[in-house]
Amino acid sequence: MNSNPPDGTSVKKYGLALHTATPELGLAISNFAGDSRCQTWNLGRSLATDLHQYLVEFIQPQTWADLAFIAVAKGPGGFTGTRIGMVAARTLAQQLDIPVFAVSTLAAVAWAAPPQPPLAKGGLLREDMALQMPAQRGQLFGAVYSINSNSGVTELFPDTVMTPESWQEKLDSWGNSYQLIEVASELGCSVSSVLELAYLEWKRGSRPDWSDALPFYGQHPVKGH
Repeated sequence: MNSNPPDGTSVKKYGLALHTATPELGLAISNFAGDSRCQTWNLGRSLATDLHQYLVEFIQPQTWADLAFIAVAKGPGGFTGTRIGMVAARTLAQQLDIPVFAVSTLAAVAWAAPPQPPLAKGGLLREDMALQMPAQRGQLFGAVYSINSNSGVTELFPDTVMTPESWQEKLDSWGNSYQLIEVASELGCSVSSVLELAYLEWKRGSRPDWSDALPFYGQHPVKGH
């Protein structure tokens, strides 16, 4: 729903991004007109108790009223950290009546990766990006995205939890050339990519409701969820 006109966000309004899917907290804020900042902290288990204070301090000198939208890393990642960030983002968006964009952890890493040859005509489209990230119980998360410098990421193979053997079979049968990225466990610094991808969606007129922002756990402690 376009309750807030896009042209009213060019100077005053800011986007805020949270990344809590790994023990490294990442926060980023920008008005996409020259004023932006990003910071990370390795909070580990203190994330749950300290997140609110870090948010309050980080957002200054801006206020909550300056926010046009919120972006959050939706996973995959640690269950507890992902849940904490998602709850915080949804709560803020609901209270402020602004959209919240849930962005794949793996998509953000793909977006942040430096371009590799070969490039398509025009130099905008990179080769496919295959990402793998350790999961629990000997499995891993895998996904494949294409990257366009103007429009963002396109999901070619969705974030999926699988055995290493199944993932290798998927890669072996992949039709296009791809760049394989092994995703590390500290991803707070990719929060700026979370914010950039959300902004691309914002510019296209997307205004997702807070209730539509859902986490991706992959491996959930409760069966069937």
